[in-house]
Amino acid sequence: MSITPQANSTQASTETPTQCPVEHSSLSYQKASRCTETSLTRLERDGQGVWQVYGFEEARAILRNSATKQAGFSAERLTKLPGITNEPVLFMEGKAHQQQRKHTARFFTPKTVSSNYRQFIETLADQLVNDFKRKKLGDLSQLSLILAVQVTAQVVGVTNSRLAGMDRRLDAFFHQKTPSHESTPHLGWNLLGRLRQLSQHWHLLAFYWLDVQPAIRARKYQAQEDVISHLLSQNYSNAEILIECVTYAAAGMVTTREFICIAAWHFLEHPELRVRYLSAPEEERLEMLHEVLRLEPVVRNLYRRATADIPLESQGTQVIIPEGDLINIHIYAANTDETVVGEEPLALCPGRAIHGEHISSMIMGFGDGPHRCPGSYLAIQEADIFLHRLLALDTLHIEHSPTLNWNQLTTGYEVRNFLIALE
Repeated sequence: MSITPQANSTQASTETPTQCPVEHSSLSYQKASRCTETSLTRLERDGQGVWQVYGFEEARAILRNSATKQAGFSAERLTKLPGITNEPVLFMEGKAHQQQRKHTARFFTPKTVSSNYRQFIETLADQLVNDFKRKKLGDLSQLSLILAVQVTAQVVGVTNSRLAGMDRRLDAFFHQKTPSHESTPHLGWNLLGRLRQLSQHWHLLAFYWLDVQPAIRARKYQAQEDVISHLLSQNYSNAEILIECVTYAAAGMVTTREFICIAAWHFLEHPELRVRYLSAPEEERLEMLHEVLRLEPVVRNLYRRATADIPLESQGTQVIIPEGDLINIHIYAANTDETVVGEEPLALCPGRAIHGEHISSMIMGFGDGPHRCPGSYLAIQEADIFLHRLLALDTLHIEHSPTLNWNQLTTGYEVRNFLIALE
């Protein structure tokens, strides 16, 4: 079941809606939603027994509840892999998760980003933009891929590759296509499944042998201030480090890459927004990017499994989600809840007032609760450094409108074939 991420009668605020601070004629509306139905409730259990969560307060309460565990990103399959003693941080829960997040938090603090990564990001952004200026034509989805992969590699420690092209290897691994039954009615699922698994294993082995294994070897010889060195100090095996590298690559590469593209798409199609972004101080620019992320969260759904009965209040009614039930949190719906974001929830309105205490302007763009994305500050900084340079090119324009695909693993959008050019 899906909903359109629009406000409905049950989500309407009883207060006077906040006026959007952007002229109506200049509004840029949501691009990446593919929802077509409307929900009449903020929380409901569907015919398959899955709880569908649309309201912001309900979503936040569940994500912050200790009686849940990860059920998305193939968690319930990957956590059963043989020979894995140290569970990936994405799938850890409770005290173990808190400890691991505490140990790795130092790689993502504003101070660390400023002192360890900012110069690298600025240099790389300059290189990418200058190369684009020489060619005068480029695919932004590829430029953002190179940027996101190389920045993530610095944080994780995958910096000793035997062969160039790690961005292509990771891109190939994360974008294996599952054949649809309708498009291949005459082929056996067993054969197709085996071929797909072989292809996935090949890309994973290539990433391990060419990128991860030499990084591990280098850090066994001399530790660095990065994630791989930390994992080695915790006696993680090579296989366990590989899984963590894939996890961090997905979080740091896939999401940041798409976010850069979707933000550029909004700004390039709306000159008023672009001018405002380029002329604004850094703090205001980051708030503009937060609003883009609220409107266009890269991860569309978050899944949790109840590990105990969860009592909730929704629309004045007490509800209990039973232990063992699957929960589907619709981030698009939560991020466009009018009781929180006011009027025009599907429009890009930098500076909009947020109703509620201790609510970020990006709402749930980076998730919430214990599993909230630890690299949120780094991702926004990285996007701003690159976009501020790129959008400053006077004759920059969209040569060919991008296409939108959908990633089954992240349940999010993919912006592809985004041709930009200079006159």
